[in-house]
Amino acid sequence: MRRRTGRLAKLRTGAAVMAAALLVFGQAHAQSSSGGGPLDFLDNLFTGSLSRGSQSPPSGQRAGTSAQAQTAPVTGSAPLPWSGEDGASGHPLMTAAAIRDAAANFDNCVASMWPDAARRNISRESFERLTAGLTPDLRLMDLMDSQPEFTKSIWDYLDILVNDNRLAKGREILARYKPQFDATEKAYGVDRYTIAAIWGIESNYSTQMGDRNVVQSTATLACVGRRQKYFKDEFLSALEILHHGDLRPEQMRGSWAGAFGPTQFMPTAFKRYAVDADGDGRRDVVDDAADLIASTANNLKKDGWQTGQTWGYEVVVPKGFNYMLADRAKGMTIAQWEHLGVTRAGNQPFPHAAEKAYLLAPAGAEGPGFLMLQNFRVIMKYNPAEAYALAIGHFADRLRGGAPFVQPWPRQERELSRAERLELQQLLAQRGFYQGTPDGQLGGQTREALRGFQASIGAPADGFASSDVLERLRGR
Repeated sequence: MRRRTGRLAKLRTGAAVMAAALLVFGQAHAQSSSGGGPLDFLDNLFTGSLSRGSQSPPSGQRAGTSAQAQTAPVTGSAPLPWSGEDGASGHPLMTAAAIRDAAANFDNCVASMWPDAARRNISRESFERLTAGLTPDLRLMDLMDSQPEFTKSIWDYLDILVNDNRLAKGREILARYKPQFDATEKAYGVDRYTIAAIWGIESNYSTQMGDRNVVQSTATLACVGRRQKYFKDEFLSALEILHHGDLRPEQMRGSWAGAFGPTQFMPTAFKRYAVDADGDGRRDVVDDAADLIASTANNLKKDGWQTGQTWGYEVVVPKGFNYMLADRAKGMTIAQWEHLGVTRAGNQPFPHAAEKAYLLAPAGAEGPGFLMLQNFRVIMKYNPAEAYALAIGHFADRLRGGAPFVQPWPRQERELSRAERLELQQLLAQRGFYQGTPDGQLGGQTREALRGFQASIGAPADGFASSDVLERLRGR
């Protein structure tokens, strides 16, 4: 759930293993170039009703990945039907009437894409064979617009994804495919532990990849709902993959938004990054470990991975720190952060004082801080949610033998419900701190507004949406 994006990401029933929604502290609410934003990976993670997937996947990224709790039906059970209700987004193409009209025109919509398929050198025979009998899966409309009521905290999220069982499986994978990881590190310079972490979090090492038909899902989304232009490209790319013979139809099963394979490639991402590492003539990122590992590394490398560099450092933020500096756009050198009193957790030295990083404080002043380097930004290109990237980085460190985070999380804090988050934004707007449209999604604009309000009352301006801040806004 790459290229997955704005309300991300990666979408993704299986992988995550739970049905409970998640806190999104680094959500990418910005609209993607394809016309929609990344799915807020955390908002949709682990919700049995929706995925990494209730909003749109990031442009060019994995939509609907396992880390996001794909909502594919459990094997042997009947898939849930469409609710028949208007979508929560309020988009005109997500009204029940518009969905029914589009579904009634589904066959014509699919047929109308033949000229585009032909321009991609897909044969008429392949097009007819691969689209024969396709019907729209309208349940996807509920998944696209799902808005979970409750979220999980970042610490609960990390507890779920970075656990002893998953770590043990990851070490087995690293040992079993050591030759493939060796060859990939030599060819691409991408850390094997990061690749193994993505594999583990996206699909629990190939055990939870989603079970929806990628062609059906992308065809549905190309013809019905609010992301048709984006998913038309994904649908045609899926047809290209099958026409060229890289994968068989039965291998292309995945999340509701079309992400497939152990590391959850969207069809367009497959086209850009998949490689034939073992020279067998096929780019098989589903069942061929060499291709899977190399393709994931190629993805990270082309996104700017810096060989030999870590993703970031856990840090101790001093009391009285100006949290207005905790902003992805305010990068400074490690030496400059040290000058401001930021130290590495565990009394360890920073290896490179000239490295440039930004400060992330996902739980505010009461939780640990992190200085994020270039490779963290690269992981976020894979899935544009800071919580996802933090889980990948930490999981990779644990796989290489690193210890858990040093500082405690503020586990006494409860997460706000969606209704409370919406109220929080409305109260911030009434006081002139929030300029956006209240939607119950706590992204960067809300955190900035929270910092402004907190500073106005003399509290640590850390942008953390706690129940205490909500009570203060209520004037109680």
